[in-house]
Amino acid sequence: MSIHTADTTFKCEVCDKMFNHSGHLKHHMRIHTGEKPYKCEMCDKLFSQIGNLNKHMRIHTGEKPYGCEICSKMFNQSGDLKQHLRIHTGERPYKCDVCEKKFNQSGALKLHMRIHTGEKLFKCEMCDKMFQQNGHLKQHMRIHTGEKPFKCKVCDTMFNRSGDLKQHTRIHTGEKPFKCEVCDKMFNQSGALNLHMRIHTREKLFKCEVCYKMFRRNGHLMDHVRIHTGRKPFKCQVCDKMFKRSGDLKQHIRIHTGEKPFKCEVCDKLFNQNGSLKLHMRIHTGEKLFNCEVCDKLFQQNGHLKEHMRIHTGEKPFKCEVCNKMFCWSGDLKKHIKIHSVEQAVKV
Repeated sequence: MSIHTADTTFKCEVCDKMFNHSGHLKHHMRIHTGEKPYKCEMCDKLFSQIGNLNKHMRIHTGEKPYGCEICSKMFNQSGDLKQHLRIHTGERPYKCDVCEKKFNQSGALKLHMRIHTGEKLFKCEMCDKMFQQNGHLKQHMRIHTGEKPFKCKVCDTMFNRSGDLKQHTRIHTGEKPFKCEVCDKMFNQSGALNLHMRIHTREKLFKCEVCYKMFRRNGHLMDHVRIHTGRKPFKCQVCDKMFKRSGDLKQHIRIHTGEKPFKCEVCDKLFNQNGSLKLHMRIHTGEKLFNCEVCDKLFQQNGHLKEHMRIHTGEKPFKCEVCNKMFCWSGDLKKHIKIHSVEQAVKV
């Protein structure tokens, strides 16, 4: 099993690794044999070393003998305390040789390396999707099982990821811990801040392969691509109307439910879309953002400016199907149609 060399070292005959003590070699051999002689009496889990069993027992006893001298947080393993201390010291001893990013844990570096290698070791047995981390696979499995183990204590909403619950809780607390260093705007999610920063940097990472238009968000690109494909994957269960975007369907549903969740704080008027409320607020503020380049007249809504521009361009996009007369505005066409309705009534 082992070779005892003249310089009192012990060699593993399987992998040629060298040891100073025969006991160390004996422990090492269990990696190759799979032997786990030490058993937890509480959960029957097996271990190859007695030290690992002792560490494991602290899960059951709750013992945490290692304390951080800076923040007093307690740990059940000395290694966990050592890793924790790097939060305070900022030490990141593990460096990626590809992109030079640094990490405070070797495990974090190993996981990071899979980004460069593309290695995905963990496979979903239901849909064959591959993942770089076992934790990501576990989260993914909840899509298939429907499991939502994380519950909001305020509103009882359930989530399949602890991170989603943490973000959701900020709705109730109003906490916005992420601040834009450019304009001081606050956000309740780091991802929302990252997306917001692209407004300042004008960074657009996502490109349409059909028309080459660039987008700041992948979701915006996906919405845009449906213009080219004509695909409308979101269906109203009430009237079967189809939509390109889930948000458009959500807004449409409010027509059926009558829900108007957006309230004007000035006059208490309710709206079914946040955009409608924003437009309405300009009545109270008097704000007019849209300027006619011809006569400098200002308008509260872009649609009103477009209608106004027809005075200058002479455009008449609305046509009477009875007499072919053209109109600048849809309202004028509707009034005109009534003339034909009266004529028809007189003839009868």
